[in-house]
Amino acid sequence: MNSGDEYPIELLAPQEMARADALTIAAGTAGYDLMLRAGKNVAVAAADLLRAREGQKVAVFCGPGNNGGDGYVAARLLREQGFQVQVGVLGDPHHLRGEAAKAFADWGGEIAPSENLDPRGADLVIDALFGAGLSRPLDGLALQVVQRINASGTPVLAVDVPSGLDGANGAVGSECVRATETVTFFRLKPGHLLLPGRLACGKTRLTQIGIGEETLREIQPHTFLNTPKLWLDAMPWPGVDGHKYARGHLIVASGPMTRTGAARLAARAGLRAGAGLVTLASPADALAVNAAAVTAIMLRQVDDAAQWRELLADRRFSAVAIGPGFGVGAATRRIVETLLAASLKGGSRPLGIVLDADALTSFSPDWDSLAAVIQCSGAEVVITPHEGEFNRLFNKKATKLQLKRESVPEGYANASEISTEPIELEYKIDRARAAARAVDACVVYKGPDTVVAAPDGRACIARNAPPTLATAGSGDVLAGLIGGLLAQGMPMFEASACAVWLHGEAAALFGPGLIAEDISEILPRVLANLSLRQG
Repeated sequence: MNSGDEYPIELLAPQEMARADALTIAAGTAGYDLMLRAGKNVAVAAADLLRAREGQKVAVFCGPGNNGGDGYVAARLLREQGFQVQVGVLGDPHHLRGEAAKAFADWGGEIAPSENLDPRGADLVIDALFGAGLSRPLDGLALQVVQRINASGTPVLAVDVPSGLDGANGAVGSECVRATETVTFFRLKPGHLLLPGRLACGKTRLTQIGIGEETLREIQPHTFLNTPKLWLDAMPWPGVDGHKYARGHLIVASGPMTRTGAARLAARAGLRAGAGLVTLASPADALAVNAAAVTAIMLRQVDDAAQWRELLADRRFSAVAIGPGFGVGAATRRIVETLLAASLKGGSRPLGIVLDADALTSFSPDWDSLAAVIQCSGAEVVITPHEGEFNRLFNKKATKLQLKRESVPEGYANASEISTEPIELEYKIDRARAAARAVDACVVYKGPDTVVAAPDGRACIARNAPPTLATAGSGDVLAGLIGGLLAQGMPMFEASACAVWLHGEAAALFGPGLIAEDISEILPRVLANLSLRQG
């Protein structure tokens, strides 16, 4: 499994990439020089694909903008290398302006209307129709051309992103090109990583075109690829002079006797993540079952909200994970509210709290009640919904989130600080950010392209999760990993991103046949490899 370490961590939305181009041009680099370098990188990638297949014939489909300009440059360079190149144009290229017009003039060869160029007659298709900034569905002739390319079965090299794919969020409108490989420039875009865009891109090749790293300081990107480069400096490694009480104490809430396994998976993961102590808070009817199955994990009887309040009066506990196998209903809501009230703003300590599974479903679809309590709390809260839980909690049909003032609980001194501004909901990364801001919690929006979003707008996207993670209990392990890192004082965004990466990396290292119990058992190998990077 490729963890993404070969890529820089910054991801640029299409508008940010356009700004990077503009800043580079303003600093003295000619726009056409950027296009020449981009086209050269496309030609190199195309030549690699052709030689690997012993092919000679290239069909280049050029669109009406700068993406088409990159295609004209690549076509000219491939022709100069002796490949047989045909160019199909969408729209009238004589209407091109700026750099794209110059690239077309420099091509100087024959062209054909895109609808007349048969991709089946080529060994490789270069898709230079539309770039990452296209945010509307394809229609008309453009849609027909894309459909013909996809139906041809010919390998496709996409320029920047496959045409029809929104580079900002990985969304596909009517249809998009299904590429064998995509060559992009300077930094990856969110659409290269988010589904379904990632599948449409095939292998993604990141290349450089002369944009300097200093442009990032001006742009200040807030979307990242989830790799250790993002959070390794915050990793809570044990110190030589450390002891278990300094490494945090995690509580994991157990469900009733017939649903105890999920909490034990989370508790063991919390220990593996480095928490010095882990206590399983168990209802009375499950004590015997849990006692027979735990060793290093401690056990306490906790049955209701009042007993949870009493337990959390002990300030040595530093984090709680609740939800896996816990049960859905009003009693769960009261306990979650009790946990959050134990760490009020202005209180003596922040408590790390992971709300997973049943803890979230118990508030569905009344998300604003949960948001109000979290916003009044001083806790570092992480919520971990998968797609179904997210839709249940935030209402799948909602187009925006707006906290109702009447949802704010009485008795909270800082209730007036709570924001009730509406927040728009669109695609996965937008939804994760909106939820994080609205709830004032870190959101781990799970899936093959897990998005972690913080209330301050930062977000990261995972690309190292193998399909084997789609197995019962793996989410419980993730909740425990996050809880274990929070218990040690790792900030909630970094803890969540780290846990997601460790989770995927452990599953990839184990390979086929993975079950949830295996993740914690192989985690020491992942941590050992990770520790070698720590300078």
